[in-house]
Amino acid sequence: MSDLAERGRRVLQLEAEAIHGAARELGDPFVRAVELLRASTGRLIVSGVGKSGLIARKIAATFTSTGTPATFLHPVDSQHGDLGIVGRGDVAILLSKSGESDDLFGLMQQLERRGVPMIAITGAPDSALARAAAVVLDAGRAEEACEETLAPTTSTTVALALGDALAVTLLEVKGFRRDEFAALHPGGALGRRLLLRVGDVMVTDDLPALGPDRPMRECVVLLARKRGTVAIVDQQGSLQGVVTAGDLTRLMERNDRFLDVPVRDVMTRAPKTTTADTHAQAAVSLMERHGIMALPVLDGGAKVVGMVHLHDLMKAGAV
Repeated sequence: MSDLAERGRRVLQLEAEAIHGAARELGDPFVRAVELLRASTGRLIVSGVGKSGLIARKIAATFTSTGTPATFLHPVDSQHGDLGIVGRGDVAILLSKSGESDDLFGLMQQLERRGVPMIAITGAPDSALARAAAVVLDAGRAEEACEETLAPTTSTTVALALGDALAVTLLEVKGFRRDEFAALHPGGALGRRLLLRVGDVMVTDDLPALGPDRPMRECVVLLARKRGTVAIVDQQGSLQGVVTAGDLTRLMERNDRFLDVPVRDVMTRAPKTTTADTHAQAAVSLMERHGIMALPVLDGGAKVVGMVHLHDLMKAGAV
């Protein structure tokens, strides 16, 4: 069993080392590729043959889901009518380990005739594909994981990683926002998570709130009934602090007459807060960093308009 695990570990190490090597070599060609994609007024055409074609499909899907319209074009089908999807202003990414695939040549020639600039992802920077391309991203010549068959493994992993690097860098320089991403994924859990706001989950009715002069005996009741967090507010409803179940426990440990203590002497005076339009994921992150189970929701000023609980956010799919 340990030998089998070691074999698998070797594959992962080979592929990880190959990606690290590609990262070290990343430079001006990558910058030019991103600039070429950013300047495009058309769509992105992605193509490859065999295993490279499968990677090309995934790269096209990643670009499309991150705001850059992309489509996979099979190089053979391109010679039988599918070139009709190629238009003025398009850019192409072509994948080939050797850069000498016969099946790619026809597509390369047609793209050149149409003036479509090509970005090559290849392990052969002196190949025919590289010579035809406007930009060449060197995927390296790292050892494939399968020595006996040389089946594409390490090379396709690097190609996929380079495609991801292009897509993510492009979405960042284009200022692609999370709500735009969510709008492209309306039917999945990911889209729901990105669209979810604190206001969709927060409690607004019968809020656990007390004035700062009220005794802890009243606060104890609210803590028990309202899930362990009470907002302390003034007469205008502005937040003055919070009292949590943890505050109560610490008070009980040091004061036998804790029920008569005014809440102002117990409350945290500068509590963490949020607003209704805050992304739910951001609220969860804030709670986890500070060990908080609930946050007062403010109106943008100091007035409390709700309370949001970590368990409700998790139940709603914020994480």
